[in-house]
Amino acid sequence: MNYWNQFLWVIFPYMMIATTIIGHIYRYSTDQMDWSSRSSEFLEKKTLRWGSMLFHYGFIFVFFGHVLGLLIPESFITNNIGMNNETYHKIAISFGGIAGIATVIGISILLFRRYGNKKVSKTSSFNDKFIIVLLVLVIGFGIYNTIFYNLTTTGDFNYRLSISPWFRSLFIFSPDPSLMVHAPITYKIHVLLAFLTFGVWPFTRLVHVWSLPIAYIKRRHIVYRRRCGEVK
Repeated sequence: MNYWNQFLWVIFPYMMIATTIIGHIYRYSTDQMDWSSRSSEFLEKKTLRWGSMLFHYGFIFVFFGHVLGLLIPESFITNNIGMNNETYHKIAISFGGIAGIATVIGISILLFRRYGNKKVSKTSSFNDKFIIVLLVLVIGFGIYNTIFYNLTTTGDFNYRLSISPWFRSLFIFSPDPSLMVHAPITYKIHVLLAFLTFGVWPFTRLVHVWSLPIAYIKRRHIVYRRRCGEVK
């Protein structure tokens, strides 16, 4: 096992995980006033509405698809659920493909808006533009692997036997970089770009993901009353 394999599949992932944890803690402790997506809706609303909707809803399904494929062992799905590999791939390509295409269309609209709209572009920071390009690359390679690679004659790679065990090995502090050596190059690029996204996450507008208004669910209704003697 050479140095580059050790760096790419052991050192680099742990560096990005540590960066995102420490970075989030630091930013929340020092910059809570800027803990938001810094909405530019008042500058342009039409394309933002469609792009944001397609991206967010598509990404939710993509995320849970990754949880199923990476964190749950293939043996559990085969033995406990009774789903063979062929059926799993058909479901992954169909549902994952639809969700992936929606995500790609959404992020492409947001990318065009970020760079093509002069008002939005001028008010966007370098981090705003960098993260959206990075997301386009991550999602683009992901949709290529899900649909196009698996539909080619050479698309017989089963990531659940290599990438998934490697990914799980990181979290039990027993990484096995040899599992990634023979993975297709497009899968490797997708994985590395995804970890890079985690690394830069706390320094971008993506931090708003953690600001879900969960408290609104149990919050009492606000009642407005007119003050006594107030003139209509």
